[in-house]
Amino acid sequence: MITKINSIFPDPNSAGENGLVAIGGNLETATLIDAYSNGIFPWSVVDEKICWFSPDPRLILFPENIAISTSMKKVLKKNQFKITIDASFKTVIAECRNIRLNEYDGGTWILPEFQNAYTELHKNGFAHSVEVWMNDEIVGGLYGVQIGKVFFGESMFCYQNNASKVALIYLCYYCIENGIKLIDCQQSTSHLISMGAEEISRNKFLTLLNKLI
Repeated sequence: MITKINSIFPDPNSAGENGLVAIGGNLETATLIDAYSNGIFPWSVVDEKICWFSPDPRLILFPENIAISTSMKKVLKKNQFKITIDASFKTVIAECRNIRLNEYDGGTWILPEFQNAYTELHKNGFAHSVEVWMNDEIVGGLYGVQIGKVFFGESMFCYQNNASKVALIYLCYYCIENGIKLIDCQQSTSHLISMGAEEISRNKFLTLLNKLI
């Protein structure tokens, strides 16, 4: 079992069945960097206390393994979208929050304090966004945290068909070009698996982090 020796967090391998590692703490930049470096991420708030998770299994994507379907190749060839990196981080995280507020009838873990914390990470060069534009409007995108050679995906949104897929594909291109070897997708979804993501054990994930961070 591999963990960092100077972490304020418990060993992620001590997580419960649902992946919960710890409750409490803060969202300061140093705390978040510590958490992500140890395979832990904040995901919800209970009684005003932050809940930290490290699920097992873990969904990951090696950028070079991104699966682009024939239909998506046709979409990309049309050049109907413009893609940018870090052009509007605040807009992307706000839209990720808004789409979940609408989808889950007012419930989302992306609370204002999370928005502020990740915006601060962005200012310090640790958080990045991908924006997908159509007719000068952002219609999709994603954001996440980059530490070393790992990109920890946090959330994505889509207001136009295929926009979130395009964002993920271009994130993979960005990772390949910049030497990022691994994308952490956190929890399994059929959508991400169809695009090349795969499940691995928590211990294997921690081993990869130890090599890449």
